[in-house]
Amino acid sequence: MRAISLTLMAKQYVNTAGYRFVDLPDRDALRQPFKDVCQELGLLGTILLSTEGINFFLSGSQGAIDGFTEYIEKDERFAGMSQKVSYSSDCAFRKMNVRLKKEIISMGVEQVKPAEFTGENITPTEFKQWLDEGKDITILDTRNDYEIRLGTFEDAVDFDIQSFRAFPQAVKDCNLDKEKPVVMFCTGGVRCEKASVVMLEEGFKDVRQLEGGILGYFEHAGGDYWDGECFVFDRRVAVDTQLNETKTEVCFACREPLTVGEQENEDYVLGVSCSYCITQS
Repeated sequence: MRAISLTLMAKQYVNTAGYRFVDLPDRDALRQPFKDVCQELGLLGTILLSTEGINFFLSGSQGAIDGFTEYIEKDERFAGMSQKVSYSSDCAFRKMNVRLKKEIISMGVEQVKPAEFTGENITPTEFKQWLDEGKDITILDTRNDYEIRLGTFEDAVDFDIQSFRAFPQAVKDCNLDKEKPVVMFCTGGVRCEKASVVMLEEGFKDVRQLEGGILGYFEHAGGDYWDGECFVFDRRVAVDTQLNETKTEVCFACREPLTVGEQENEDYVLGVSCSYCITQS
């Protein structure tokens, strides 16, 4: 028990992420109140506000996260919003930003509106059950190539895209079986809300999105069928299936994530370059 207590004490920061697609015609007016409450609570991270919804990534004490949750629950548009929570010994962010955006996740297709229409959710436990049963499905990774390079689900299909904006064209160009059930996933779920709309509009019959994304799967179903780490968009760079920070770093020059093995490559010079820099040059 003492060892467990010491471990929890070492992880003093709570990291939370959440999103919701909901009409926010008062987007601009929400910015300053969010900035004020986060400053008062001592939170760091990013809140994205768009007329299509909210997307946030925050880090702070448990009390600060609780205070933020209490604040957003006062607005019925944000009430009951699901959050993905993890813990770390250091704050996952360096500063606090509240940004006004056209989209909370950029795809560039105006007619895609998840607040009105999106794919069906599948829970992490149900998805794992399908995998245990060997159900005949297409598992689709909607993330970018550098994220997938660190880890993905076994037998997952990826479109080898460098930006989510390339996803709609990749769907048009793919030769996946439109009659077979598709389970798509991303880090926390927000990209799949839009990706599922695109696939349904392209004629795929049964499109499911993994509820809570990869991080939700780790939290509720463990690490079975996952190979590698999961890239996250904060100072931790990547987490393992126990939601613990790994030793993966980001190249100072090209911003590519580098595993421990890649950091040992002779082309890697700390703060200068890596093998990906050389390949791209």
